Amino acid sequence: MSNRLEDLEVYNLAESFSDEIWFVVLEWNYFAKDTLGKQLVRSADSIGANIAEGFGRYHFKENRNFCYFSRGSLIETKGWITKAKTRKLISESQYSEYIHKLSIIHLKLNSYIKHIGSKIEPDQPNPPINNNPMPPTPDDNAPPPMTQ
Repeated sequence: MSNRLEDLEVYNLAESFSDEIWFVVLEWNYFAKDTLGKQLVRSADSIGANIAEGFGRYHFKENRNFCYFSRGSLIETKGWITKAKTRKLISESQYSEYIHKLSIIHLKLNSYIKHIGSKIEPDQPNPPINNNPMPPTPDDNAPPPMTQ
């Protein structure tokens, strides 16, 4: 895998999608832009932004967590797109196209998350914890007495 964000396909798809949403929302009337439009643009922008932020962390667990945030934003975006269709701000064909694009991004994001997960080392077992506040005495290490 490359160490350049721009080489990450899921990131590029997310950025392209959010730019497309931006230009669609720009054409809406003021009320639609101010209510649903801002929410839609923010959630769509957040998909790629969280991928980028996680990528820049250089720690697999943090990267994965930001990808989970990205996935949440993707699902949120689907919700806003559904509202836009219901409120006749986008056509049925635009709705289908956007949902299809989000499905592709979703699949690629899940694959990326799985790839990141394969890089995380399994947790090491913790050493036993001594809950006894008193220091050990010589008798603590003695074998138990024999009984007959």
